[in-house]
Amino acid sequence: MNINLTLIGQSIAFIFFVLFCMKYVWPFITDAMVERQKRIADGLAAADRADKDLELAKEKAAKTLREAKQEAAGIVESANKRAAKLVEEAKDQARVEAERIRSAAEAEVEQEVNRAKEKLRGQVSQLALLGAQKVLEAEIDESKHKSMIDKLAANL
Repeated sequence: MNINLTLIGQSIAFIFFVLFCMKYVWPFITDAMVERQKRIADGLAAADRADKDLELAKEKAAKTLREAKQEAAGIVESANKRAAKLVEEAKDQARVEAERIRSAAEAEVEQEVNRAKEKLRGQVSQLALLGAQKVLEAEIDESKHKSMIDKLAANL
């Protein structure tokens, strides 16, 4: 191969072209590459932060859900206690009412027994008068002997 002037000229032109590109074109290209690397790094950092924020949000949501479940359980337990208390109060009121009704019934029965006793005493006193009248074959005056008849009725 021959080294001639054309090859030397082309080499010089190529060297000038490379120097020109290194001085005027290469800085723009490297700046664009650096800026792009920076944007990519920022995007990756933002993605990492978003992942961390997502994990924190998931943890916070899980914590809030646990607290809500605990609060709901507390409300249910409170409602159950209140229901049990209401049932006990109703039972107590029913017992009091039953006792009142029983007492009233006993008093009514007692009054009926007393009325029946008084009625029987009256009937017994009349029977006693009739029996005494037949025994004595004489008429007994009820108004005159009332105290004696009352004593007899009281003894019965």
